Amino acid sequence: MARNSSGFDATNLIAPMMVRIPLGLIMMAHGAQKLLGIFGGKGLTSTLAHFEKGLGIPAIFTLLAIIAEFGGGFGVLTGFLTRLSAAGISAVMLVAMYKIHWANGFFLNMQCVAGVGHGIEYNVALLGMALYLMIAGGGQWCLDRLVFKS
Repeated sequence: MARNSSGFDATNLIAPMMVRIPLGLIMMAHGAQKLLGIFGGKGLTSTLAHFEKGLGIPAIFTLLAIIAEFGGGFGVLTGFLTRLSAAGISAVMLVAMYKIHWANGFFLNMQCVAGVGHGIEYNVALLGMALYLMIAGGGQWCLDRLVFKS
């Protein structure tokens, strides 16, 4: 632990937040693509159709994934229901690796099957961040501490 003479522990205070912010922003942006059609996304209707017809994922599971990405991204970013939000993101990353990216190998820059997607390395990084937050929680600077007084 990196405590200074006053007992301030910068590592435990800041580290979870430094994982929460990028993971939350990334997941909210990906969820917004699917839900709202912004940032180059196709929106909810097209996403539901593509996941069902192209990937064989039923609409209810696609909707749950969108909620986990957008809502979970918001939860992780703000530190509200951090562990639950991170669990949803972890589930989405595992399914994405299995259903979409596994066929393309590990690396992002590998030749993609049918020109779609990339390897799993990016998903592994996001999964690792989410798993860290599931275990460690949101840290000192999160809404969980404010709301639940823990």
